[in-house]
Order: sequence, then C-alpha cells, then structure tokens
Amino acid sequence: MKIDKARTLPLILTGLVILADQGIKFFIVKNWPRSGTLIRDVFGNELLQIWHVRNKAIAFSLGSGIPDGLRPTLFVILPLLVLGLLFWYYLKSDDFTPLQRWAASGIFGGGIGNIIDRIFRPDGVVDFISVKFYGIFGFERWPTFNIADSCVVVCCILLLITILVNSKKTGEETETAQ
Repeated sequence: MKIDKARTLPLILTGLVILADQGIKFFIVKNWPRSGTLIRDVFGNELLQIWHVRNKAIAFSLGSGIPDGLRPTLFVILPLLVLGLLFWYYLKSDDFTPLQRWAASGIFGGGIGNIIDRIFRPDGVVDFISVKFYGIFGFERWPTFNIADSCVVVCCILLLITILVNSKKTGEETETAQ
C-alpha cells in the first residue's frame, strides 16, 4: 500500500468537514434553545430556517424505536466498521479517480462528525438546518439535518455518479478494443 499526495491531500477535506460540523454544532448548542420552537428565517421567506433539534436515530429518524442498548452497536460501531473498510480500500486501491478520493474524504468527514455526536452527546446528534420542501414527497419541510449529513449525502451521490460514469466509459473502451 503506497501512501502518496494523491491519497493524502483529499483527506484535508475530512478534517475540514469535521471542524466545520462540530464548530457549527457547538455554536447551535450554545446559542439556540433546544427545541424546534425558536425558528430563525435565514432569508426571510421560510425557505431556510435554523432549528436546534436532537436525533437519537439516523437519517429521517429511522431507528428511533430501537432499544437504547442496541443503538451504540447500530449507530456507532457499524458505521465505524463501514468507514474503516472504505478508508482501508481508499488507501489500498488505485481504482479511485481524484474526484472519487475527494468524495470519499467528504464521506469520512461527515460520518465521523455524526459519530462524534453519537459518542459524546447522549441526547442525540445535533441537527439544525430546516429547508422548506413545499409538500414534495409529503414533506412540508425536509427533515432537519446538519453539515455532516449534507456531506455524506452529497459526496455519496457524487461518488456513485462517478463510479457509474467511469464503469460506462470502461465498458465502452472494452467494446471498442474488441
């Protein structure tokens, strides 16, 4: 396994995501009351609001009914294993394009940001971004989220798109070579 600039440089994004996520969460915890009742419109039109809510489950509050004894296993240990495997493959593999390395680094940062909350905030992950969704998919507002959530989702989508595009290019090159 070779460690080089192409592998290590994108990991700066991991650190920046963790710092931004935890810094903003710290600010929210210190300055916003813990409830969804104090709403501050960012643009004055209810499109983007800042709330202070806690989520003991995962995305969209999935798993909120899981017993407290199982949560550390499902919401800390399992994600750590997945991130660890992805990180191992990230370091070991030459298959990643530069863009895919940056996307994976964003996933690492977002994943670690939320795991930090799950370990050190027993009352749940701090969520604070609320976006008006105008009734699409039955949501008047999209479920409240944070910087880490955004990074994981955006970077996963980016990684999947680049994998699909690269596999299509590889398939076309293989057909052309035959």
